[in-house]
Amino acid sequence: MEVKLDKQYPLQASVDQAWAILSDVRATAACMPGAQITEQLDDTHYKGIVKSKIGPAMMSFNGDIEVLGLDASARQLQMLGKGADKAGSSASMNLTARIEPGDTPDTSRLVGEAVIIVSGKLAQFGSRLLVPVSDAMLKQFAGNFGNAAAAVAAAQAVAEQPGAAPAVAPPAPAPTELNALALMWAVVKGWFARLFGRGG
Repeated sequence: MEVKLDKQYPLQASVDQAWAILSDVRATAACMPGAQITEQLDDTHYKGIVKSKIGPAMMSFNGDIEVLGLDASARQLQMLGKGADKAGSSASMNLTARIEPGDTPDTSRLVGEAVIIVSGKLAQFGSRLLVPVSDAMLKQFAGNFGNAAAAVAAAQAVAEQPGAAPAVAPPAPAPTELNALALMWAVVKGWFARLFGRGG
């Protein structure tokens, strides 16, 4: 089953500040809920893990990440992630993300196009569930990415103060578990809101 997403998210950081995060594969991966890079094989290949919690159960996907392109002039990253769990489910995501100027010099936009392919038990959920869950995941990612980019902006602002120490890159956000149950609840709430919104 294939799901295509095309999203834009505003950022409270300049283009250069946001690109500082997007151009760092480890920092970008750390913004995805539940994801963590565990090993770097070479300049473009990594191994990682995605953890998802559904109630008391924990699902773990081991996978590979390949950087297909990193274009500093276009401020664009293209990467391919593939993973599978022991239960026979697998997923892949081909993601193209770029930073575009915002409405003011100190703002920007994270623009992304993703093609997600799932098989096994995950595919049984169908597109009606996978699309909103994938959308909710990307929204969490964009929120974490925005926080990381804002941290770069804050660090630069401090460094520009007279007598300040040289700026250092902020640490990548700590990996967090992806709470699939919370995502499901967000989807259900959204469905009820649309249902009753139409009825009213």
